[in-house]
Amino acid sequence: MPSLTFLGAARTVTGSKYLLDLGDRRLLVDCGLFQGMKELRLRNWEPLPVDTNSIHAVVLTHAHVDHSGFLPRLFAQGFRGRVFCTPGTADLCRIILPDAGRLAEEDARAANRHGYSRHKPALPLFTEADAYRVLSNLQPVGFERPVPVTRGVEVTFVNSGHLLGSAFAILKVAGNGAAARQVVFSGDIGRYDRPILPDPRPVAEADVLVVETTYGDRIHEPDHDAERLAVIVRETVGRGGKLIIPAFAVGRVEEVIYWLKKLEDAGRIPVVPVYLDSPMAVDALEYYSRRAAELDQDMRTGRGEVSAFMTTRFQTVTSPQQSADLVAARLPCIVLSSSGMATGGRVLNHLKAALPNPRNAVLFSGYQAAGTRGRSLVNGAAEVKIHGQLVPVAARIEKLDSMSAHADAAELMRWLGGFTRAPGLTCLVHGEPESMDAFGQAVEQRLGWTIAKPEYLETMAL
Repeated sequence: MPSLTFLGAARTVTGSKYLLDLGDRRLLVDCGLFQGMKELRLRNWEPLPVDTNSIHAVVLTHAHVDHSGFLPRLFAQGFRGRVFCTPGTADLCRIILPDAGRLAEEDARAANRHGYSRHKPALPLFTEADAYRVLSNLQPVGFERPVPVTRGVEVTFVNSGHLLGSAFAILKVAGNGAAARQVVFSGDIGRYDRPILPDPRPVAEADVLVVETTYGDRIHEPDHDAERLAVIVRETVGRGGKLIIPAFAVGRVEEVIYWLKKLEDAGRIPVVPVYLDSPMAVDALEYYSRRAAELDQDMRTGRGEVSAFMTTRFQTVTSPQQSADLVAARLPCIVLSSSGMATGGRVLNHLKAALPNPRNAVLFSGYQAAGTRGRSLVNGAAEVKIHGQLVPVAARIEKLDSMSAHADAAELMRWLGGFTRAPGLTCLVHGEPESMDAFGQAVEQRLGWTIAKPEYLETMAL
């Protein structure tokens, strides 16, 4: 009997991995890294609890590392099949995966040099070379074009509006003499009526639906034409401070720069240097420009160049020395750097220098998973550990949920409203227990659907 095993994002937000077992063939939908709490991150080091040689193919909903970042580990464990995804997702994986490997190697070298890891020696989860081995197996598939991924199974990608190339994965599974069954994986669901990306496309039917619940217990704060962002910029610059924005290098950077440019053009914020200290984000901006046809209608005007995202004094930072010079600089400016949850990357150097100074501010513009530095700072931590040192927090810490790329509870319900009939089973994933439980209760009460909240490694018969 066909079954679905939840290898990640079960009662937590990260590590999305779902094994569809059809008896004589297996598919893995998403292949993400766990982030946040140590007990979750340790799972990244464990072998996948299934023989990787038995997996025929992988289907990716989008390129974020909590959905794609385990691929180098999967290949290291013996997988050699194709990875089906949209062209936009393939483009972004080509920069995200090698960058993640490079950062892992840099972090391991730094830990060994300064002795702040208990592991002797500290090792990277995977290397840049490991990541490059994945890329030749990426199989791009256009939106809304059914394609076979293994015998008796075809996938159709439908734009989910969350990230360039992000998609709902609709798997049609042929039955032995019975009608085909449709299993739909939401991946991450985007926002409605937001700039840059189009609204999530509706999906009409599913026999089994696997849906995210990241913000299933709350409504995003109103945007008010980015006025709160404008206030944060004006106040920080007025104090003579730096505004550090830890931003997801792919997806969030584009929207933050879009709003900074719009505010600057309207004279609502002062013209100050805006630094993008993330080589990966620079590359991602170019991919967004090249794929203007996949963006929201208001982004398709002009020549579709990277300059569409640039403020007056926009500067990219590429070399480590340039980054170090920027960390040491004291003039008012805005710095966007990854990672978005402050778990690694160049932003840690900026935070270490900026957090002790009350003139500075740190703005988080996306979801902060439990156990990350970002969550600790948002929750009011008086100090955080960075590179083995305790850093006092005197800077202002701001959180701006209006820029989230994840649908809130109302938007999730709006997307579910596009189904023409109730799925036979709706599995809630990719949410912390509070948000998942609240959303599950709403779905049961308002839609009358049958729901499940699978646990880690739980297997459900389809």
